[in-house]
Amino acid sequence: MFLLLAFPTRRAIVPAMNLISILIGLFALFWALLAFTPFLGWMYWFVIPIALLGLGFGVLSSRNGGRNLNLMVILVGVARLAIGHGIF
Repeated sequence: MFLLLAFPTRRAIVPAMNLISILIGLFALFWALLAFTPFLGWMYWFVIPIALLGLGFGVLSSRNGGRNLNLMVILVGVARLAIGHGIF
């Protein structure tokens, strides 16, 4: 009985995963908006791994909000790196 009370249930963990994913996505989005200015495109090399971490949490959640936010940050980052040849 004690073990059942000591560990949280899946219902308690899943919404927390979405919240963690959204918070990581907002953090990555802030830096992505800053990196969108000219000559700061190299910052996406740091933004994309952070968004991938958020995407991992979003995949573990049953909701789609955090996952979709991180996917958009990753797609914009990859497109910006492709346009700027990985530097600009």
